[in-house]
Amino acid sequence: MPQHPPRPLPRWIAWVGDSARNELAWARAAAAAIAPVHDADSEQTPPGSPTVTPTITLVATDRPGRFHLATAAAIARRWPLTVLVAVATSLADGRRRSGPPLPGIEEVPWCDLPSRLRWWLAELDAGRPGMLGLPATTRREDRVFEAAIQTRNRRPVPPLRHRVALAARHATDLEGLAGLVTAVGHEVTAACARRPPMDLDADVLLWDVEALDARSLEWLRLFTAHRPRLPVVLLDSFPHYDSAAAAFAAGAKAVLSRPLSLEALAGTLLAPQAPAGTVFPSGTVFPLGTVFPRGTGVG
Repeated sequence: MPQHPPRPLPRWIAWVGDSARNELAWARAAAAAIAPVHDADSEQTPPGSPTVTPTITLVATDRPGRFHLATAAAIARRWPLTVLVAVATSLADGRRRSGPPLPGIEEVPWCDLPSRLRWWLAELDAGRPGMLGLPATTRREDRVFEAAIQTRNRRPVPPLRHRVALAARHATDLEGLAGLVTAVGHEVTAACARRPPMDLDADVLLWDVEALDARSLEWLRLFTAHRPRLPVVLLDSFPHYDSAAAAFAAGAKAVLSRPLSLEALAGTLLAPQAPAGTVFPSGTVFPLGTVFPRGTGVG
């Protein structure tokens, strides 16, 4: 009798904590666009939730100290095989940068969540556990180092090489971005000081604005009006919901935090592509990070 490979378990994401704040509500909606998300606490599963272990359990942290190690321990006892990830709002930025989070728990800025999720799940689809396979006791420093090694040694999944244009205020930032783009398997076609010019020849623009201000937003509106088919990914030092929402309204396809994570960059460049020749009606809302190749019409 031929033996068939076991059917993969359904993937879903458990959400623990509040999602009423704008940033957490946005993060939850972005995660739900990638995989099914079900609300769950550490004690019981809501009716209608899957009974299998969630692939990832997202713990919402709207401010430092919002949840404690006891909460994480309760979740781990209930789902021993799930991976715990903390989703932090902008209020947790200072603490996130000044010290390690709870031991063994990856902490992701709210704006980076969809890109990181996309990369992690693409790794699983390719048969590699990636960062999700690290032991829960792995320290934050080791996780950052391991993520850099794993992402650098792999081409994007599926193999798709983008031509990326860079813009930043300082030459050192341009050099760093060029190294990151090359590390995740893409090609740098231009490196522009300060504001990006209109005549860029690229598939994606990666623009380090350092801080989203009125001048950056005004140039972004002008740029996207002239180049509507060129996705613009912004890097902001401290992304807040209001500034990120203004950037999206001005035409940005993604806003990522500085310092830029290799996984966040790789996941953003893995965003689904619209088929060439597709024409979209005016007012269509596109997924965060959607890449539009040449020949795609956006009305």
